[in-house]
Amino acid sequence: MAYETAILVGALAAAFPSIKRRLELSRAKHPSLTGHSRMAKRLAGWIPGYAYDEAMFFNCDGAPDAIVQSRKAGFHALGGRLQAKSPKSIELSAQARESIPDLRFTGAYRVPYQFSPYVRQHLKTGSFVQSSEGVTVTDLDGQRYIDLTGSYGVNVMGTDFYKSCIDAGVSIARDIGMVLGAYHPCVADNVERLKKISGQDTVSFHMSGTEAVMQAVRLARYHTGKRHLVRFCGAYHGWWEDVQPGPGNPLPPRETYTLRDMHEASLRVLRTRKNIACVLINPLQALHPNKNAPGDSTLLDSSRQAGYDRAAYTQWLHEVRKVCTERGIVLIFDEVFLGFRLAPGGAQEYFGVRADMVTYGKTLGGGLPVGVVCGKNALMQRFRDKRPADVCFARGTFNSHPYVMGAMNEFLRRLETPEVQALYEGQDERWNHRREVFNARMKAEGIPVEVANMSSIWTVSYTQPSRYNWMLQYYLRDAGLALSWVGTGRFIFTLNFTEDDMAEVADRFVRAAQQMKQDGFWWHSPELTNKSIKRTLLKEMLVHMGR
Repeated sequence: MAYETAILVGALAAAFPSIKRRLELSRAKHPSLTGHSRMAKRLAGWIPGYAYDEAMFFNCDGAPDAIVQSRKAGFHALGGRLQAKSPKSIELSAQARESIPDLRFTGAYRVPYQFSPYVRQHLKTGSFVQSSEGVTVTDLDGQRYIDLTGSYGVNVMGTDFYKSCIDAGVSIARDIGMVLGAYHPCVADNVERLKKISGQDTVSFHMSGTEAVMQAVRLARYHTGKRHLVRFCGAYHGWWEDVQPGPGNPLPPRETYTLRDMHEASLRVLRTRKNIACVLINPLQALHPNKNAPGDSTLLDSSRQAGYDRAAYTQWLHEVRKVCTERGIVLIFDEVFLGFRLAPGGAQEYFGVRADMVTYGKTLGGGLPVGVVCGKNALMQRFRDKRPADVCFARGTFNSHPYVMGAMNEFLRRLETPEVQALYEGQDERWNHRREVFNARMKAEGIPVEVANMSSIWTVSYTQPSRYNWMLQYYLRDAGLALSWVGTGRFIFTLNFTEDDMAEVADRFVRAAQQMKQDGFWWHSPELTNKSIKRTLLKEMLVHMGR
């Protein structure tokens, strides 16, 4: 008996450290599904697909018949206006959708899936534009829209700026043409400028932001000899497997820890785990910590929230930096999206934190596709002198493409000009003031929305419970505002927006919102709450799961 007890005690003692680490990891996960990748992926496989018929489409919230009829009339009138304005753009988009899966995906996920089939049938929009100028884009029918898409973050300075960068890049590279492998001389200048901006020793060029992040993680694993990476809950780092471990990835998470952003329990995991190669930081996450990027496809009620506390997030980054230094963990700033939007030196300059490696993309190419990794020399080395067969290979036929490098060179040179530097002066104060003016206008007009911002990136939230907030994106389109496929989840302004431009955006927004309100889509009763909406949706799903 004593022998068996001793064995049990020994087994418990041996298991305790493992149990303790497991509990620490659990505490460091955000309690939402966003923080539990495996559970979220499993649940995504259970959610049933179903669509509302016409009756349910216009009355999923128990509205009186007069409101239902108003919604129906307003909806079809809106569809008619959109079709009349842009028939050529809509027709070409419909044709292209058959052959471009991206268009089918974005078309299906502009709104919650229960509404999607009916919306796609009756609210047609175009995906093609023929020109851009100032802060506007023009479609194939000559309809001009104020552009709030920001080209997914590429467009920081304004489309005219990038047109001229691309023209200059073509001029720089014209004599060498498409010679690959050998470098155009401007590459050497780009490297020196990037070293100065990033504060790092060496630079490598890639073909996309996703590819740059992949290589940074590979190098961190190569040099530390450790396998796991840490990403923070809700953060986006591209679409490849290790950094997108939940829904959207066909494979389950493997060597990835998804931890809670801005939480002491996550720092404890970093301090105690011995298998962590690197920590990935996407500073845009400061606008919506521990939440996925907001999009109207998940706008099921009015519980979307966003808010940015620069001081708190700065303190958090300093704490992460300290722990990574203590533990020999590679700290990687993923500035593919935010790079050069917050400051000429990017998020490192803006927050006053130096990473071990930094990835850039989007705007750095001067309007052309590119990915860049800047890092310490010891981390960027891809081979070992004493182990010649032990390499960390990374190439890519089109990296350092002469035309991309030429456009980048023009961008980097212009970044130092007084005109561009002036765009950054007082930027936080300017964009925060614009947000305050906008919100005050919405409140005065009785419109149930408010915006939060991180500099020139805005997210719309809704202040009263509703099932139909996602409709606003179509009314905004009708009013001449171009949004990306995530709708009101993200407005990306370019730094060349003037006060007059902002006033025009607010005017169009008010016009759209008032029409939506008049059409009955913001009707609500005291019984309609975000909680009751979620409860109704859960019941619907359970019913359809049984079919």
